[in-house]
Amino acid sequence: MTAISRGETPAPEGLRFVHLGFGPDAVEYGTAWQEQRRVHAARFADEVPDTCLLLEHPPVYTAGRRTTQDERPLDGTPVIDVDRGGKITWHGPGQLVGYPIQKLPRPVDVVAHVRRLEEALIRVCADFGVETSRVEGRSGVWVLGDPVEQRAALGGLQLDFDPRTADELFDPRLNGPEYAPSNAGQRREDRKLAAIGIRVAKGVTMHGFALNVNPDNTSFDKIVPCGIRDAGVASLAGELGREVTIAEVLPVVEKHLRDVLQGAELLPRAV
Repeated sequence: MTAISRGETPAPEGLRFVHLGFGPDAVEYGTAWQEQRRVHAARFADEVPDTCLLLEHPPVYTAGRRTTQDERPLDGTPVIDVDRGGKITWHGPGQLVGYPIQKLPRPVDVVAHVRRLEEALIRVCADFGVETSRVEGRSGVWVLGDPVEQRAALGGLQLDFDPRTADELFDPRLNGPEYAPSNAGQRREDRKLAAIGIRVAKGVTMHGFALNVNPDNTSFDKIVPCGIRDAGVASLAGELGREVTIAEVLPVVEKHLRDVLQGAELLPRAV
């Protein structure tokens, strides 16, 4: 396994990458959040260039502002409520987390920033031979499943509806592995490979993306990931059927983030 360097990675111009910690040096969420706020203030004051913090977290659930109670862990596992958009998710070993702290032009176009992050990660996945896409109305990077009519019936029964979305009392957290988000690939359903949740304050971005490289995705089964009940989660290693490491993915992520974020013309979309 290639060692991961710590510290700053220089970029030709404009964008720098800071490695906060990986593997045994994984960074507690609260520590990384504090560092985000420090860099955010420095970027707003033009004391530092656009900066992307890259790291792994120890296992932790974080909940965005729109998270509801019926999406949280049933067993009382602690959840950190944060000020980003989106809903609840999990971070942990085997997941590459990136926090791009970037100054955007005014008027701020949040959706355009999300689309740039998606584009960079779609290119990363393509470099590893995994075809991914966007899903309308759902942020992040997705491996698309088979058409509904070609999928195996849930629970061995051929139903005209999916109880996860048609029955308001159905709770996927209570219904075993056949409904577990981590088994979406076996069910040939849409599955999220990279999640995105951001906040923009004073025209500068915070939070960012989580790319599932080789995590234990069963950690997602305790929650309703991103509040989505009829799809699941994936990883590069799982889709490729081989070991993939953070060290292997890291330089590819940096390359495409640099190409997309640094190369983009940061103009708001025309109204």
